[in-house]
Amino acid sequence: MKKPALVLLTALAVNVAMAQKTTITVAAFPAVDEIVKASLQTWEKKNPHVQVKVVGREYADHHTAMTTALATSTGLPDVMTIEYGYLGRFAQSGGLEDLDKAPYQWGQHAAKLVPYAVAQGRSASHGQVAVPTDIGPGAMFYRQDLLTKAKVKESDLTASWESFIESGLKIKKDSGAYLVAHARDVKDIVIRTGIPAGHGVYFDDQGKSVIETSPRFKRGFEIAQKIRAQGLDAKINAWSNEWGESLKRGTVSVQMMGAWLGGHLQNWLAPNTSGLWRSTVLPERVATSWGGTFYAIPKKAVNKELAWDLIQHLVLDTKQQQMAFEKFNAFPALIGAQSGDFFSQPVAFLGGQKARMEWKNTASQIKPTMVFKNDSVAEEIVNAELDLVLTKNKPIEQALKDAHRMVQRRASR
Repeated sequence: MKKPALVLLTALAVNVAMAQKTTITVAAFPAVDEIVKASLQTWEKKNPHVQVKVVGREYADHHTAMTTALATSTGLPDVMTIEYGYLGRFAQSGGLEDLDKAPYQWGQHAAKLVPYAVAQGRSASHGQVAVPTDIGPGAMFYRQDLLTKAKVKESDLTASWESFIESGLKIKKDSGAYLVAHARDVKDIVIRTGIPAGHGVYFDDQGKSVIETSPRFKRGFEIAQKIRAQGLDAKINAWSNEWGESLKRGTVSVQMMGAWLGGHLQNWLAPNTSGLWRSTVLPERVATSWGGTFYAIPKKAVNKELAWDLIQHLVLDTKQQQMAFEKFNAFPALIGAQSGDFFSQPVAFLGGQKARMEWKNTASQIKPTMVFKNDSVAEEIVNAELDLVLTKNKPIEQALKDAHRMVQRRASR
C-alpha cells in the first residue's frame, strides 16, 4: 500500500508544480526562434517556475501576424521579435512598451550595444520601443576565382564606384559573369551613404521626404543606370531561385549584403563554392547595415517582467550572444561579445580570411539613422521609379520628383 501511495503523492506534486508554472510566449521568425530555444537551457534553470513557448513562423507570416496582433490587441506574445525592415511601422503603432521607462530602465544598458542599432530601436514619439540583439554590418562578397581570371584586384572593387564598374567590365569580358545580380542593389547602398544625423534614409528629422532634394538619390539612380546600360547586372532579385543558382554557378561575381550572408552561402545557398568567395568592405568604404533583429514587449503583454528578464538574457549575456553568432551567424549587437577566439579565427569558406574582424570594424563605423513609419512604403515607391528608369528610360530627375510626390502624399495621411 505504501508504494502506490508514494507514487500518487509524487504524481500530485508534479501536477501541482506544473500547474504553478507561468508560461510566457515568444513570437519569432527563423532563425531567431532557434536562437531563443537554444538559450532556454540556461535561462530556465534560473527560472524553473517559467515555461517558455516559442511560436515560430516564416518571416513574412510572422510580421503579418504581429501587425494584426498589434492592431487588434489579440494574440499578442510577451516577447515580440521584429526585423529591421518592419521596425518603423511597429515603432509608430503605439502598441509597444517604452523600455527606457520603469521598470525596464534600458538606458543603463544602452552603451553596451552598438550605438546605431540602439538608435534604430528608438522612436521620437514612443521612446525605446525595441532593443537590438543581432546586426548586419555591410560587406561585399566576391568570387576570387573570377577576379583572378580577369586580373582584377580587391582594391579595384572598393576604391570607387567608377572603378567598381570598370572591374565589372573586365570580369564580364574574361569570364562572362555579371558584376551584380541587380542594379537596384547598388542604388540601395548609395542612398544610405552620408545620411545626416537625425535623418532616415527617405525622411529628414521632420518626417519630410528628401528623395527629390538629397544628392544621395540622384547618384544612386545614376550609378544603377550606368550598370544596367553596360550590361553588368543579371536582372535577378535577391532570394529568388535564379539568384541562388547564380551564386552556386558563379554567374554573378559580387554580392553586397550583411555579413550574415557568409553563413548563408556556406550553409545552404552555395555550399559547393567553399574557398572561392572572399569578403571585403563596400565600395568607397561605405559603412552601412543590412537588417538586424530586435526584441520588444507589447503594452498589453501579460508577463512583462518575465519577458524583460528573458530579453536581457538574450541581449546582454555575452555567452548567449556569442553562441548565437557561432551557431546561427547572428552577428552580436553586444559590443562585449565581439571578441574572443572565434572572431580572430580564419573562415575556411572564405579562403582562410579573418573576415569577422573586418565586419566588426565596419559595425563600429556605422552611423545611427532614424526609422520612420513609412520607410517600407518609400522603399517600394523608389524601387518602382528606378525600374522605370532602368526599363523605360524615364529621366532620373522626373523619377525622383514623382517618387518624392507620392511618398510625401502617403506620409501626410
